Amino acid sequence: MAPITIALDWTPNTNHTGFYVARKKGFYKDAGIEVQILSPHQDEYKTTPGSRLVDGSATFACVPSESVISYHTWPNGEKPKIVAVAALLQSNQSAIVTLKYESRIVQQMIRADGGSGDYIETTPPMLGIWSTLLSGSADATWVFLPWEGVAAQRANVALNTFKLEDYGIPYCYSPVLAAHPDTLAGQPDAVRSFLAATARGYEWAAAHPKEAAALLCAEVAADAAAPGGAPLPEGLDPAMVEQSQVAVAGAYLHTSSSSSSSSSSSGAWGVMDVSVWEKFLDWLSGAGLLTSKAQSRRQAAHSSSLDGMRSGEAGEALPRGAVAAADMATNAFLPQAG
Repeated sequence: MAPITIALDWTPNTNHTGFYVARKKGFYKDAGIEVQILSPHQDEYKTTPGSRLVDGSATFACVPSESVISYHTWPNGEKPKIVAVAALLQSNQSAIVTLKYESRIVQQMIRADGGSGDYIETTPPMLGIWSTLLSGSADATWVFLPWEGVAAQRANVALNTFKLEDYGIPYCYSPVLAAHPDTLAGQPDAVRSFLAATARGYEWAAAHPKEAAALLCAEVAADAAAPGGAPLPEGLDPAMVEQSQVAVAGAYLHTSSSSSSSSSSSGAWGVMDVSVWEKFLDWLSGAGLLTSKAQSRRQAAHSSSLDGMRSGEAGEALPRGAVAAADMATNAFLPQAG
């Protein structure tokens, strides 16, 4: 069987359920694929999912759309231009919540609401971001509402929620599934087979959220207990996962409805609208955030003003025409494109 490795962007959660369903239900096996799922906690978040695409340790990686964009803004030849091949979710499920805010994007949110945009961002250990908010060590954090939002609800923690689109930010798909351009050019049939099997997994999860939640918990526990596995810093709570799965299931599939938050369990998984990418690129350019270097994250347990976005650290501003959404994202390998 052809081996394929998926690098997750976070510890296993309901954004990733379709991968685990496809593996457990034999959808990958039916496609002649053997899949390994890498959680970033296994090396304590030392290696980013995008870096795994570059070094060849992953075939596919779950990344935010801005990571894909950043690989396209470096001077030619310095980094491969990774490509998004599917959207895990059809609508933005993230928000800033209070109980302080993600680099330059958050700075623009503050300005849109009449503030100066000045703030201090603290980078806690990656596995402790949520706890820093609950403990009062940070004033706000950027979360996925169907995950941390559900956790807060279950803990009776009231949140003020600030969605990016409400502050003039047309945020793109997040997370997306990305691949190295060499993989797309050299193994197109394997990519199509993998995405078709993965789509089956997400479609099943959308139609059977409670069963999918139980499957996710069991598969993650089995991976942690397997030889070479690494226990999660905090085990999955089946009741919380079920509530999260029900909350996110409606965002998995693209439907003809104008509302991407529909709870429908029918539709196509992974589809991306190029205009969503174009609008986000337009906004980045208009806000002066489309630059030749990507934001670099400070080391854990350190704080900095604007998180490294001070003068000279973001590279040169790029003209809007320097990047094209069609080069960054494609639906060509999805089942409905065949």
